Amino acid sequence: MMKPSILPGQTIGILGGGQLGRMMGLSARAMGYRIAVLEPKPDAPTAQIADVSVEAAYDDRTAARELANHCDVLTYEFENIDADTASFLEQSMYLPQGSSLLHTTKHRGREKQAIQSAGVDVSPYRLVSSAAALEEAMQDIGCPAVLKTCEGGYDGKGQVVIREDTNIQDAFDELGAQTTDLVLEAWIPFEKEISVIVTRSTNGETTTFPAGENRHRNNILHQTIVPADIAEQTEKKAVDMAYELAEAFDLVGTLAVEMFVLDEDTVYVNEVAPRPHNSGHYTIEACETSQFEQHVRAVCGLPLGSTQLLKPVVMTNILGEHVPYVQDHFASFAGGGHVHFYGKPEAKTGRKMGHWTVLGSGQDDALEKTSRVWPE
Repeated sequence: MMKPSILPGQTIGILGGGQLGRMMGLSARAMGYRIAVLEPKPDAPTAQIADVSVEAAYDDRTAARELANHCDVLTYEFENIDADTASFLEQSMYLPQGSSLLHTTKHRGREKQAIQSAGVDVSPYRLVSSAAALEEAMQDIGCPAVLKTCEGGYDGKGQVVIREDTNIQDAFDELGAQTTDLVLEAWIPFEKEISVIVTRSTNGETTTFPAGENRHRNNILHQTIVPADIAEQTEKKAVDMAYELAEAFDLVGTLAVEMFVLDEDTVYVNEVAPRPHNSGHYTIEACETSQFEQHVRAVCGLPLGSTQLLKPVVMTNILGEHVPYVQDHFASFAGGGHVHFYGKPEAKTGRKMGHWTVLGSGQDDALEKTSRVWPE
């Protein structure tokens, strides 16, 4: 069945009011769309740039109906949106992404099973629900390993590293107090961590952005460097894996695929996210089309744009603890690159408050320009 084209002047509804929705909304507004958002927090980043803001919990069906009344098409900005609400809205309005992939990616176990079913390599794992099951899984997975909650964890939250001297019962109890729905993952001695952003439109047109090399600090993404310092055959393999997942998932919109590179020929998928991603922020300045505009094009049934990399780039996250330094040296940051702040009210340690993008003539040049200004 032919999917409708949503044209400028019509309204895009966004479930979730964080920074991803904000940047998505800014791209949509530049194209001429109106924006409506459902978000429980007052004055959230997306609400600040929206035409209509419905302030309510994600599982509030009355509020969901109100949002639907304002929208011609609906999308979501992160996967922790209530899947039941998305399914409910899918029955009454146009949600081209559907709720199925949202349901899958909200749960690490379901997500890994879906990746395997697509024929794509994923890090070895076992589902566990008791200390005894964890003990047994450790025999299969080996040590060290990482125990994670199946739902709700991010940026290192909701996980425990299990080493030779770790007490299994203590490790289980640390997370089991929250939930017994856990997954044990093998510790992967990877050479690099990369991500590929793939976008698929309502008509099946599919594109990928150049692979980004991700560097973390304290389990939070610190920098994404593009082009990634990997072999050409490795990037081709990673891109092919992203295409395979997009087809298997019947994707509409954006999928971020995070991967571990062990060597030139061995790549494992770590996890996926069915929306624009932190590691794709570099595309705003460095690519002909940003991940946010591409997502809007995809869900609105428009032709996808070129993903060509215009210049090598380094994207650095600005966390809460960095804000005073960036503000005190703002002229240097603005003069050396492109500063994005998300409009969040409180700068907490570890909280993503913005990002800074630096372009260069090459990867080394972009890194050198970044190091001149960034406090190390």
